[in-house]
Amino acid sequence: MDRRRFLSGAATTAGAAVVGTVLGTSPASAGVPDTPRQPDAFGATGADFPKVGGNLANQNHSPLKQINRRTLDRLGGAWHVNLEGGDTSRAQQSTIVAQDGVLYVQTTQQNVFAVDGKTGAIRWKSNVGSETTNMRGVALGQGKVFSTSGANIVYALHQKTGAVVWKRELLTEDPTQGTPEECDPANGQCGGATGTLAGAIVYWDGLIYVGMQGSTAGARGRAYALDAATGKIAWTFWSVPGPGEFGNDTWEGESWKTGGAVPWIHPAVDPDLGLVYWTFGNPYPRTNGSTRGGDNLFANSLVAIDAKTGKRRWHFQSVHHDIWDYDNVMAPVLIDLRIDGKLRKVVVYGSKVGMYYILDRTNGKPVQGVEERPVPQDPRHKTSPTQPFPKGDPFVPQEPRLDNSTRPVPFYPNGGLFATHWDRATIIFPGAGGGADWSHVSFNPATGYVYVGYGLVNSAYSNTTGGRVNTARPYGEYFAGGLAAIDPRTNKLVWSKDSEWSLAHGNGILTTAGGVMFQGGPDGVLLGMDDTDARELWRFQCGAGVHTSPVTYEIDGQQYLAVFAGGNGLPYPDIPKGDHLWAFKLGGRVAPAAAPTPPSKRNQIRTAAVTAAAAGYTVTLGRIWDAGAGTPGAQENTVAQNAMSPQNLTVPVGTEITFVNPVGNATAHGAVSFFEYEFDSGTLMPGQSFKHTFAKKGEYFYNDPIYPQNTGKIVVT
Repeated sequence: MDRRRFLSGAATTAGAAVVGTVLGTSPASAGVPDTPRQPDAFGATGADFPKVGGNLANQNHSPLKQINRRTLDRLGGAWHVNLEGGDTSRAQQSTIVAQDGVLYVQTTQQNVFAVDGKTGAIRWKSNVGSETTNMRGVALGQGKVFSTSGANIVYALHQKTGAVVWKRELLTEDPTQGTPEECDPANGQCGGATGTLAGAIVYWDGLIYVGMQGSTAGARGRAYALDAATGKIAWTFWSVPGPGEFGNDTWEGESWKTGGAVPWIHPAVDPDLGLVYWTFGNPYPRTNGSTRGGDNLFANSLVAIDAKTGKRRWHFQSVHHDIWDYDNVMAPVLIDLRIDGKLRKVVVYGSKVGMYYILDRTNGKPVQGVEERPVPQDPRHKTSPTQPFPKGDPFVPQEPRLDNSTRPVPFYPNGGLFATHWDRATIIFPGAGGGADWSHVSFNPATGYVYVGYGLVNSAYSNTTGGRVNTARPYGEYFAGGLAAIDPRTNKLVWSKDSEWSLAHGNGILTTAGGVMFQGGPDGVLLGMDDTDARELWRFQCGAGVHTSPVTYEIDGQQYLAVFAGGNGLPYPDIPKGDHLWAFKLGGRVAPAAAPTPPSKRNQIRTAAVTAAAAGYTVTLGRIWDAGAGTPGAQENTVAQNAMSPQNLTVPVGTEITFVNPVGNATAHGAVSFFEYEFDSGTLMPGQSFKHTFAKKGEYFYNDPIYPQNTGKIVVT
């Protein structure tokens, strides 16, 4: 491929994501799937949608069918409420739960609401603190509403009034960084950051299950079960085992103390087996394996835990010694399937790697098989010699492609799944935000398929030492995604459909017996689609990005659909935010919200723009702009993403700009426009410069061919 074609991304038009099929599709299984009745113990949705994920198996499916393919064109707004007075400063990730005609939902602002599901009237509002954090959903049980808070306190609220029944502080170790001299793994006095409670709470049989986040800061992961009546801790499962515990020998030295491996999404529960299934995140440091040799259990693992005692029954690790942030943290989906004429109890696990591991949930054995394959090695990272590959199909590409948004920004080294990296920023797909990430998936017993939203988003990896990037999304790259259907009986891809938007960060999927599935996007649009092929049947503008799961419920014989739209910060930093709680019904007349400004489909540089005149009509390479002084910095920088001075320049059309590698720099630099191919300075040695006149309006990203993470943007007006 010639240089011009490489820089311009000529395989597609001007960076537009290809809309269509990502991968070759497999034909759907013939006829109606022989899906057995799902266990009654999972619990049922219907008039209620009583937990995040619908039931204990996280199937995100409803048997309601008043809203169906034939009636969907009559679906409209039933009511709309701004829960926080129209505040657009915070993102919202809480999925609604519905019981007895009342909706329960949290806000990032640390309020819990009970809302009349028929009218939208707020029945009560309870505040659980002021320290904000992600809030992903409450649990209901024993007449209580259970919520976490940003202050690491679990609250039990009276379901009728919102009054506090009890509260319990967790993660109680010293919040300062560092490890105390006397490290006792039993009381948590080990590790770096404290971490934060995270994920929706799950209630079952007198216990609530509570997770946490903090792998990126060196928290030592743990999962909690609390007595729902009192808040007393029933058990704690340490996901990074201490000395003498199973798996501790998979951590080099004392790296277990800051091991990460946190459970930041809610688990599934199989009451018949007495097991809770929880997924655990990446180890710490997440992109540098040099200090933590070994497989690093239970990072990147699904663990089946005795629901009453907290003892490990079995585990499956999907990525050994992770250096890619491939934590595969998802809400596991439990399904009873008939495979080759036999009833199989399975759990569906996987996400960021773009593959699913279909496991027997009684023992953790792969149903279709898993092959340990040799993968690229870097001894500096102490990489694992092999990684597990499940039989079946991936649902996203396994390496960057030139014909969609995964085409890499030029000059970066790049590679696919399990490619290595070290001190040079390296583009890899699936990236840290690629694959499926944490969106809640759906199992539809009518089709037999598991539905998942995915992201086509690259990440640039390095070992992060010396100020290098971590899992940054390269400036100027494009974002996209799509929706896929997988047959869990075979782990084969049935179909995949690209979208203009990444759909992997909380964009949950609801399927219904009406043959319609619902999913929202970062542009604020909630879609109703045919569950056989994802054909769009209905759309509604919610006013902010939809990064929660839609739910459905019934009151007085009327089916409602509801969703909380409040935006997100990933993968687009500019997703429109808000506090829009919506309900819909057939014949609803509440008009859609005004369409917000959608996020940019390109990863934007967001430093303040500097005029060409203020910069002296010059861009200085290898230097970070000093905004206070209005001049380039005094020191050369070869690792930062913003080592262009200024990084964001506005230029009147017809203006000549000089790109200079100053005499004080020690190394060569350059400036090359990519994807649009507007200019190419070539390699400039210290003291050399290059001039270019901008003759047409537009937005031009460029980077340094020697240090490609150094990226700038010029907007010609």
